[in-house]
Amino acid sequence: MVLLHVLFEHAAGYALFAVKEVEEIGMLLPQVEESVLSLGKFNSMVSLAAFFPFKSAQAALENMNAISEGVVHADLKLFLETNLSLSGKKKAVLGVSDAKIGAALQEEFSISIQTGGAVAEITRGVRLHFHSLVKGLTAQAASKAQLGLGHSYSRAKVKFNVNRADNMIIQSIALLDQLDKDINTFSMRVREWYGYHFPELIKVVTDNSMYCRLAQLIGNRKELSEESLESLEEVVMDSAKAQAILDASRSSMGMDISPIDLINIERFSNRVVSLAAYRLELQEYLRSKMSQVAPNLAALIGEVVGARLISHAGSLTNLAKYPASTVQILGAEKALFRALKTRGNTPKYGLIFHSTFIGRAAAKNKGRISRYLANKCTIASRIDCFSELPTSVFGDKLREQVEERLSFYETGEVPRKNMDVMKEAVKEATDIATEMKRKQEKKEKKRKKREKKQQEQTENGETNGEAEEENGEADTPVVKKKKKRQTEEAEAVETPVKKKKRKSETLAAEATEELPEPVMSKKKKKKEAN
Repeated sequence: MVLLHVLFEHAAGYALFAVKEVEEIGMLLPQVEESVLSLGKFNSMVSLAAFFPFKSAQAALENMNAISEGVVHADLKLFLETNLSLSGKKKAVLGVSDAKIGAALQEEFSISIQTGGAVAEITRGVRLHFHSLVKGLTAQAASKAQLGLGHSYSRAKVKFNVNRADNMIIQSIALLDQLDKDINTFSMRVREWYGYHFPELIKVVTDNSMYCRLAQLIGNRKELSEESLESLEEVVMDSAKAQAILDASRSSMGMDISPIDLINIERFSNRVVSLAAYRLELQEYLRSKMSQVAPNLAALIGEVVGARLISHAGSLTNLAKYPASTVQILGAEKALFRALKTRGNTPKYGLIFHSTFIGRAAAKNKGRISRYLANKCTIASRIDCFSELPTSVFGDKLREQVEERLSFYETGEVPRKNMDVMKEAVKEATDIATEMKRKQEKKEKKRKKREKKQQEQTENGETNGEAEEENGEADTPVVKKKKKRQTEEAEAVETPVKKKKRKSETLAAEATEELPEPVMSKKKKKKEAN
């Protein structure tokens, strides 16, 4: 007889359910689907065998991370060893919802694992009635545990996402492409708008950003004079072009334009110029980001093309997993499927066509050099993805190899062997790694010394503070005595004039105080006499 146990992973803990009448359940799958919804019928088929609650939220997160990666956690191993009969006459079968963790459990315990079919329906029922099947667990507590674990799991995934640095590159290259399109569209709008007033400028200046700057500078063409030649030369960087613009403005066929229209054109051209400046800043940011994330790929094929490859693949890890044949035609999927459908020639290159190597190669060698370049790009992306210390040594060496192969196709000069080049690269990379480690150790030592000094200073400050407090308490009466002496001396040093004045003032005050007393007494006497 087959004993089926179903493992269920919940935010509260692991649960093992014993399934009764396994063969009958397998035969009557539609009835199982119906009976899952009612708790009474489901209880007759499934009973709780064991439950292992997680000790803390951190333990729950660790277990869920292990399950998502298809790894058997120590807690799960102990739980199954304790509650599952792995040896005996009765053959135990464990039902799991995920095939990945099922394969790991089968390898760990050497038991038969069952996924799908009746197990999936039983798992659905357990998920629905879990708080009723486990004693002491309420629906509110179960939902709180799920919510807490869900938040911590997603937070940990975002925090420890291996592609988090790639996301910045993907977003920046997408924004760079969008900016190129927008700047081009806006520049054409400025050309068309300002062309009504000064149509000859389009033929003299072909560059979009330069045209926008000139439209912003010139404004009304009738105001151009010999004095504005210097400012025109600063923008155009050519005295002949500046003179040609001045001559064209004098004999222009353009219509007159109102000041309000000119203000709007100047404002719009100013926006376009600022967008072009921001595009240069974004390109510099992308260059710095690529040197940190994928230095070898950037050194081999360039920052922009490398970023486009990463963006098209989805991440650097995905690009590293691709074979060279996929990297070669990455970005030319439509052409590939069209060629397969019509049985025509498949494309030789995709995004890597924008690199300088394929443009420099002869027409007959473009396919060969693109295949070779795709091979080297795959190696560079794998080195960048899985190396601990980012260095561009391998990328520089791979670039040299592509250059040698290009010269071999043109002149027939035999390139160096790949083994020799890689040995040199490994040697240089190890030297750089040791140097970086040495610098890091120095920084760590300095940091520790600084922390030690700060700690000593704080300790000394505390002891000095305590000593000062004790000394302060002891010296307080002495200070008071000194203050009294100082006040007495100051009183004694006062001038005699001040003393006389004080005496006269006191006498007058006494006289004024004494005068009303006899008056009052006389009045009283008179009253008494009357």
